[in-house]
Amino acid sequence: MADFYDKVAKKFGGYAYGTNKVKYTSEYPDGAPEEIFKEKLLELANPSLVALDIGCGDGKFAFEISNYFSFIHGIDTSRELLSVAESKKKTLGVANVDFKLEDASKTSFPDNSFDIAYCRRGPSFYKEYYRLLKKGGCYLEIGIGERDCVDLKKVFGRGQGYGTWNESRLDKDKNEFTRIGFKIIFAKAFSYSEFYDSLGELDKFLQGVPIFEDFDSDQDRDYLETYCKKFETPKGVLLPRQRVVYMVQK
Repeated sequence: MADFYDKVAKKFGGYAYGTNKVKYTSEYPDGAPEEIFKEKLLELANPSLVALDIGCGDGKFAFEISNYFSFIHGIDTSRELLSVAESKKKTLGVANVDFKLEDASKTSFPDNSFDIAYCRRGPSFYKEYYRLLKKGGCYLEIGIGERDCVDLKKVFGRGQGYGTWNESRLDKDKNEFTRIGFKIIFAKAFSYSEFYDSLGELDKFLQGVPIFEDFDSDQDRDYLETYCKKFETPKGVLLPRQRVVYMVQK
């Protein structure tokens, strides 16, 4: 995965999703999961607290919320994205955020280091996150649900989590949280729709996200055309999405 994000960072100058001007619209019947995740995180935020950003990427989100915390430590496995983050830090003049190359499954931080840890579509090593949190500390996550882009993956015959769409990630993770010792405060799956203006816009989107880590605009053209023909709507090319949002406490 680190190789994929290194490639994306070199191509787009950071994490591509949301930055390479893909033209699409979204419809959220149960609320926008990214906004709900952020709202819940900021409800807990305090200028005296120290947070861990797991899978921080190019640092965009950490910079966005840095004023709400005493300090944010960002970790990632992509050297290229961390390099972009450091460059942005200097440009922005943000003093209370730092970045470090770390394996989230086994970090170098001592036990009970953080008041809050959070992860946005990154790795889910919950036992390690439990170790890192202080007693009473909270972990928040927005992750990718098992039903995300199912029809697209079926057309391509491959993809992130291919073939696992009948296994509830929400139920699986809730069981894991409970087993480790977390108290579940909030856990919900959100299904929503994205509509891409054209095949070209969906192509651009797929270049910057790990739905297909090996996506190739030329080699995958037939698959993409087949999907777009099948899911063309008056609003654009439909791409059903799914996210899970968690807040748990140690």
